[in-house]
Amino acid sequence: MDTTVEQLLQNTQNWKKELTLLRKFLLECMLQEEIKWKKPCYSYNEANVAILVGFKHYCAIGLFKGALLQNRKELIVTPTENSQSGRQIRFTSLQQIIELEADIKAILWEAIEIEKSGKKIALKETKDFAISDEFQQKLNESPAFKKAFEALTPGRQRGYILHFSAPKQSKTREAIVEKYRQRIMNGKGLLDCVCGHSKKMPSCDGSHKFLKTKE
Repeated sequence: MDTTVEQLLQNTQNWKKELTLLRKFLLECMLQEEIKWKKPCYSYNEANVAILVGFKHYCAIGLFKGALLQNRKELIVTPTENSQSGRQIRFTSLQQIIELEADIKAILWEAIEIEKSGKKIALKETKDFAISDEFQQKLNESPAFKKAFEALTPGRQRGYILHFSAPKQSKTREAIVEKYRQRIMNGKGLLDCVCGHSKKMPSCDGSHKFLKTKE
């Protein structure tokens, strides 16, 4: 158990009871617990297996290799059209989680077995993703910006491509590219630490949030 996870859940306004119970299930599956990407994350032998997330209309267990899992009772959903490996089990009430305990744990144990087996998911390459016109224009206008983006790892490149393509309006897409321009120039990915206080470099583990709380 990670005490910072307890603190994080205590400060959670939405889905506190639901996430706390889901956390109990994850810990009972003997997974290692820590904070990654500002969320409670659970791993087996340092490999990510699941993550707890809360949204406006539901909370969920995110499954990093969910695409390889059996979809028991059709509980597993694809979060976005661009999701290649990640899947979610979504919940809208505490009672629902209580009633599905056996199924949830069965899925988690299957996810652990997949991790033990070493199975991998064949992911699309960066070149297979469409770059928004706004982002491409910015890359064409600045050789330095283009060079910095191309120097990022493929995973970081894909993260930016998808993030910059998400907004529906052109002005918003252009603005969000500018927002992250310096981060790219600094060689940082979308989810990388920029405050320097993360204990899980280069990833952001949410340490900055607790620093602000203490202040």
